[in-house]
Amino acid sequence: MASILDEYEDSLHRSAAVQQSRASVGIPHSGYVNARLEKETPIFNKQRIDFAPPEKINSLVVSSNQLCMSLGKDTLLRIDLGKPDEPNQVELGRKDEAKVYKMFLDHTGSHLLIALNTSECLYLNRSVQKVRALSRWKGHLIESVGWNKFLGSETNTGPILVGTAQGQIYEAEISVSEGSLFSTNPDQYFRQVYTLEEESGPAPVCCLEIERGIEGKFFIIATTRKRLFQFVGKVPEGTEQQGFSSIFAMHADHLPSFREFPANLGFSEIAFYTPKLRSNPRSFAWMMGNGVLYGTLDYSRPDSILSDERVWVYPPDIDITVNKPISIVLTQFHFLLLLPDRVKAVCTLNGQVVFQDLFLEKFGLLTRMIKDPTVQQIWIHTEKVVFRYHVQRESRDVWKMYMNMNKFDLAKEYCKDRPECLDIVLAKEAEHCFQNKRYLDSAKCYALTQNYFEEIALKFIEAKQEEALMEFLIKKLSNLKPSEKTQTTLLTTWLTELYLNWLGILEGDPSQRNLYLDTREKFRTFLSSPKNKDCLFNNRASIYELLASHGDTEHMVYFAVIMQDYERVVAHHCQHDEYDEALNVLSRHRDEKLFYKFSPVLIQHIPKKVVDAWISMGSRLDARNLIPALVNYSQSASTQQINEAIRYMEFCVYQLEETQQAIHNYLLSLYALCRPDSLLSYLEQAGTNPNRIHYDLKYALRLCAEHGHHHACVHIYKVMELYEEAVDLALQVDVDLAKSCADLPEDDEELRKKLWLKIARHVVQEEKDVKKAMACLSSCALLKIEDVLPFFPDFVTIDHFKEAICNSLEDYNKHIEELKREMEEATQSAKRIREDIQEMRNKYGSVEPQEKCAACDFPLLNRPFYLFLCGHMFHYDCLLQAVFPNLPAYKQAKLEDLQKKLAATSQPSKSHHRPKDADTISLGKGQQSREQIKADIDDLVAAECVYCGELMIRSIDKPFIDPQKYEEEMQSWL
Repeated sequence: MASILDEYEDSLHRSAAVQQSRASVGIPHSGYVNARLEKETPIFNKQRIDFAPPEKINSLVVSSNQLCMSLGKDTLLRIDLGKPDEPNQVELGRKDEAKVYKMFLDHTGSHLLIALNTSECLYLNRSVQKVRALSRWKGHLIESVGWNKFLGSETNTGPILVGTAQGQIYEAEISVSEGSLFSTNPDQYFRQVYTLEEESGPAPVCCLEIERGIEGKFFIIATTRKRLFQFVGKVPEGTEQQGFSSIFAMHADHLPSFREFPANLGFSEIAFYTPKLRSNPRSFAWMMGNGVLYGTLDYSRPDSILSDERVWVYPPDIDITVNKPISIVLTQFHFLLLLPDRVKAVCTLNGQVVFQDLFLEKFGLLTRMIKDPTVQQIWIHTEKVVFRYHVQRESRDVWKMYMNMNKFDLAKEYCKDRPECLDIVLAKEAEHCFQNKRYLDSAKCYALTQNYFEEIALKFIEAKQEEALMEFLIKKLSNLKPSEKTQTTLLTTWLTELYLNWLGILEGDPSQRNLYLDTREKFRTFLSSPKNKDCLFNNRASIYELLASHGDTEHMVYFAVIMQDYERVVAHHCQHDEYDEALNVLSRHRDEKLFYKFSPVLIQHIPKKVVDAWISMGSRLDARNLIPALVNYSQSASTQQINEAIRYMEFCVYQLEETQQAIHNYLLSLYALCRPDSLLSYLEQAGTNPNRIHYDLKYALRLCAEHGHHHACVHIYKVMELYEEAVDLALQVDVDLAKSCADLPEDDEELRKKLWLKIARHVVQEEKDVKKAMACLSSCALLKIEDVLPFFPDFVTIDHFKEAICNSLEDYNKHIEELKREMEEATQSAKRIREDIQEMRNKYGSVEPQEKCAACDFPLLNRPFYLFLCGHMFHYDCLLQAVFPNLPAYKQAKLEDLQKKLAATSQPSKSHHRPKDADTISLGKGQQSREQIKADIDDLVAAECVYCGELMIRSIDKPFIDPQKYEEEMQSWL
């Protein structure tokens, strides 16, 4: 932390020197750079319309992009602002001196009312070209119209309200139809519903507005020069088309609620702000003698929708006796006042003039200002010129005003897309909360700013607000990027230290028990946070040191669990003799390495539970790695405890079917030591096939011999096929056991006889039991009486052997008879064989002259040939060519050798006087005759038919064309 404080001190020394330069280059305290490269456009951007009216402009109205303008005495100009190059001119057709007094255009731009100064009213629909007079309206000077925005359409206005200069409010409806436009009057009805009065009597109805709230409730606002009236009531569902008479009838006996101000302009005007198309207005501004009454509209209130009202007095340069305002327009955050030579924009939040636009005298006096609620454009005209204002980013500076009013939530709402402004608001809010001692809220705000980290941290340290400092660090940590690893490490370590200090203080105070528990929960949440996991893991050594320095073993264990450092957790429990807890950790996380490491300690104290845990792990544990723990444990434990080791080894052998020799050897040693009864059953269950036995036979034999388990030794001898040793040892235990061993070498009769002789000698010489000796003779057919007689003493009488001797003689006689019968059968077989040979020598086959070779399809009798019993016939050379490639290599070599010998015997002798008995002489010297060579060749070549024998079967998977000659064969076909 020293480096941070030193840097803070240095920053204090540098701040004075760079403060002036920082202001000059536009670098605020927050760290954001003001990078505006060009002057920002004003909120209200004026544009003069390129239009030169042929006559002076009397009146102008705009709605839904439809502009209507009264020119001179008798001309009406209509312009669709979407198609400004296609204006529409309509003549009023008046011959008298009547002039246009006011014009009123509904919200759809379809219905236009033209009030004349002669107390007459005209109507023009957007879809027609001819103006119609409203006969029922005659005699009334129209001052205001309240349009029905809920039932009106392009051909029907629905019930509307009309205010006159005499204070009466009339309800009327205008409708046009295409089929009977000129045959019926457009005004459906025109009836009076109310009269507005001031203290001096009836007063002109300056403005009318109709709005619908929730649950079918309607609000009607009407103004005179000094009063603002509200009529509230419900129109029964389904009767909306019948008008608003019922609402005004409710106030027939008493005055409705109203606001009154003493000063008088001679007229008044009210403006509304609607944020979205087809939505209800949200705020209003009433221009009257004392100033502008501004407020919001709350449709949930029962009797009045006006809310949060306040009066903004006119700026000092406005004198209502000299240059009183003419018109008012309301936007989201400003209202604009039209004066004869200028326009002023006043902020509705603080009443300050934020914009003023002075018009040149050459344009003439300003006449009227009106806003198109659909596109939010403001129009101003004189008798010669028309101007239009575009409202651009009106809320750009609203955040400052809300910030100065300490309405920080609203300020942040209006600068959320401008981070440099949001930072200023957050810094101001944080400072405001700090001064009001709301330190936690201040910390949360400071964490979101770009202010210097060290400065804020020292601020909380000096105020001794550790809890707020922790909140600041937590929020700051949550806002860091993954790449800012150094800052993350610093904050994480510092927070850990602060939490441990705070927990240490709270733990010693019983009255702060609840706060201690909450802080502990927060600390654990901090340690287990996924976002901090990597940082804590990389710096876990430092965290362990901090926890150890504070002696907080509880959280050290908790942190080790989070870091999955279960080795440390288990070691901690073992050091504190919490063996059950240590085993629970091992069982819960099932880490094999930890089981191997801590099992030697745990099995000394809780052997049964440890073995249960091993069994629950199943095949995930390698039992060989647990044998050292079991060996160490079994050497120092009682027989009862050794049984736990046997239980696990039996689980491995019988349930897991382990085949490791070490496991079986250890189980064998445990059986030999403590359970001799189970030893023999284990050996018998293992079988007698040495290749399928998993224990070491020699080790098992030595082990059983050391502990005197003779039955087990006999079994092992049998498995090792050491039958003589097995019989010798079995005779010391049980003669019947020895007999079972003697019969095992079934393929070696000599050995079996030898083993039985051992048993007989033991019975005769050791047990001296003649009857048992005779029983041995009957048990083994290999023993004869003459084999056993030498073992008996001389004094034994022959009576004991009489029956055995007779049986032996009878067996000899039977054997002699069998030999005679076999000799006779052999003689008869030899005779039949000689007859078959003679018959074969006389066997022949006939060959027709036209027969052909089955291989080459040439006449058969042209060359030496072979005839097979199946009927196939082959030339000698054709058969040789077909058979040779399919012969084994050694037969191919033998065939080539025989062919060479045959060729040698075919050559004529060099001496023409060779003796006649030369062949006989050569045979005498060991040479083969020519006939014998041919016979050997026939045995190789003509052993079977090449088409019907095994050769054809063996060659079924061979290709028709040799792969090595495939390319050559393929080219020959091209």
